Parts: sequence; C-alpha cells; structure tokens
Amino acid sequence: MKDLRRNKVVIGSRGSELALWQANFIKKELEKKNKNIGVEIKIIHTKGDKVLDVALSKIGDKSLFTKELESALLQDKIDLAVHSLKDLQTDLPSGLKLAAVSKRHNPGDVLIARKKGTTIKNLKEGATVATGSLRRKCQLMHLRPDINVVDLRGNVPTRINKFLNSKWDAIILARAGVERLKLNKHISSFISTDLILPAVGQGALGIEINKKNSFVEKLLKPLHDENTYIAVIAERSLLKTLEGGCQVPIGAYAQVTNTGLYLDAIVGSLDGSITFRKKARGSKRQPELLGKSLARDLLKAGAKSILQEIYNISRKS
Repeated sequence: MKDLRRNKVVIGSRGSELALWQANFIKKELEKKNKNIGVEIKIIHTKGDKVLDVALSKIGDKSLFTKELESALLQDKIDLAVHSLKDLQTDLPSGLKLAAVSKRHNPGDVLIARKKGTTIKNLKEGATVATGSLRRKCQLMHLRPDINVVDLRGNVPTRINKFLNSKWDAIILARAGVERLKLNKHISSFISTDLILPAVGQGALGIEINKKNSFVEKLLKPLHDENTYIAVIAERSLLKTLEGGCQVPIGAYAQVTNTGLYLDAIVGSLDGSITFRKKARGSKRQPELLGKSLARDLLKAGAKSILQEIYNISRKS
C-alpha cells in the first residue's frame, strides 16, 4: 500500500465461519508478534460464496474463492488475503505472491455419519453419501462402487446441518475445517490418507500479498512454516503439471521427513472405476521438480486419457 499503513494491517477474508476463523488466527498471530500494529479484517464475498446451487465442478472457475480477494490486493484495498490453500489456484495473478504458508493441520478427511465409529468400510450396502468434491467422490466410489454419492455445497456448519436434516447416511468433510470450528462431536471416523488422498494444500493456510508490499511480507515471516511450504509446493507443482482444478478428481499429499520429501498422488475417472495412484521421493530442495516428475509418471501410466476425457466433457457442458 502507498503509505504501507505501518500502524495498521488489513486482512481480506471470505465471510464464512471457517474463513473468519482462519483470518482471526492470522490476526492473533500478527498481533502477538507486533504489539504496535493494529490488525483489521475486511470481509470480501467471492463468486464461490454467492453461487451455492451449482456443483463446484460445473462452475469451472479456478479462482472461484479468490478472485475478488486478489482484486482487492491489486487495488491496495487490503494488505493480505488469507486462503485455505486448497482454494488458491496454482497460477497467481501478476503482481501477487504467496508470502507465507501456515503450519499444516492434519490434511485428511472425516466421515460424519449417524453413528460414532461408522467408517467407509462398514457403511451399509447402497448407502448415500454427500460430498461437494469430485476428488472424494472418485476415491469413495473406487473403494465402494455400491455407494450412491450426491452433491453437497455450503460452508462447514451448513453442510453438517443439511446432513442432520436429510436422509443421507453420511457426508465427508475436511478434518481441518471441522476441528477448527470445534465441531468434533459430529465426527464418526477419521479417513486415512491411505484410503482417500486429500486435496492439494488441504489443511494449510496460504497468505497472499501484493509483491510491492515488503512491509507486510516481513511481518509474515514468523508465521511461515518451511516444511509445510515445501510439501505444498510439491503438491501444487503436480496439480499445475496435470492442469487440474475442481473439475478433475486429483488428490495429493506430500510429507517432509529426515530422509527426504515424499509425494503420494492419485488421478481418477469421474465414476471412480479407473484410478492411477503413484508415490515418489525427491529432494526437499527441489519440491517443484518432484511434483512435475510424479505428474508426468501419472500421465504416462494412463492418467492422460482420463484427463482428456474429463476436459472434453467439461467443454461440452
């Protein structure tokens, strides 16, 4: 911003309960480390918040939950935007940058069913499960072809309330969102990443800024977690190479260990009948290279034909 507002920082956030939890978390962290700076949250509504009666996969906009926030950054109306990193497209608009990535919450999914202890494996034959994610739908149907999957949109509390007032047998949500909003009582079981891989960046917060705002960039450095950053860069590189978005069933999970960087990824057909899943190990110093390499391996294994078919369907619809 022109005067850098050195005594005040403005955070841009979507208006959902989870988005505001995320913005308030960053606000508290900034205030904790910078006693002389006031932090304000400005709510900005995105297209994804307004269009709630259409499946995400059918809207076809990669910046569905970010465009309006990014416009505010470019116009210096806000200093930083806090995103669920899984919502942030892999190609950022010119003039913007990913300045910090928070320490990752558990990136897995959870099953919310009528009874505690219910798992994907012991759901009744022909059960109806709701989810707004093609990634989840694909992997769920691959594991349980008998299951009927229906579409579900809305923020986390809305989805849970829809379930409680429905005849569905279960819904699947991201563990991070449910636990951050302290809605743990609804969780029936935790879904292992061995069964269902998460969305790219799931569980991490991405903080986006205007490249010119060096003052805010310095403020964000203590909030940055390098190991999470390395992991999500590998995942985002894979997604970018596959040219994927919410229209494509793609899951990925990278982990930094003492022996290197490990990446596990899956690409599947819309009905889950065909999936290609591969793992690879690479250097922590070259996460982008690992993501590109594993994406190419998946394409060679047969994922290319699946992706082409999905893109053809989306162009026609």
